[in-house]
Amino acid sequence: MLDQTRTKSAALYRMVTPEHICPFGLKSLDLLERLGFEIEDHQLKSRAETDAFMAHEGVDTTPQTFIEGNRVGGYDDLRRYFHEPVADPAATSYQPVIAVFATALAMALAATWVASGTLATLRTAEWFVAFSMCILAILKLRDLETFSNMFLGYDLLAQRYCDMRTSTRLAR
Repeated sequence: MLDQTRTKSAALYRMVTPEHICPFGLKSLDLLERLGFEIEDHQLKSRAETDAFMAHEGVDTTPQTFIEGNRVGGYDDLRRYFHEPVADPAATSYQPVIAVFATALAMALAATWVASGTLATLRTAEWFVAFSMCILAILKLRDLETFSNMFLGYDLLAQRYCDMRTSTRLAR
């Protein structure tokens, strides 16, 4: 007969400094709590303490979870251990694009409703385009360096201009 009084226990080592609280450490802690684990929460309170832990364990990242003395690994490894889905970093997701355009549409519908008391007018389409462009511009402004580096990748006119300049330079 199984002992139903035995508690599941886990040890979690995660970075918690005044400058940074590891979000994956918080996610690991939450997952373990939701699954009913008794958790030894070892907070690594400095960069030096974190680096020493990683060197001692031979790992490159924190958090690290141990269940019944066996190292499971980081947050994604913990999810795999419990047979939970793990996002594929190489997978294409259209969710952000859908969110941008759905938000712009909602804003356009709301503005049209306030301005004219109806939802579907030509102005709704105009505002949808305007709001979409504003939201996309804000997203680009979050990281100007990356945007400027990636710009040539999707601006065909700029690619052609740079190709022509390169060809002219090489011809000299």
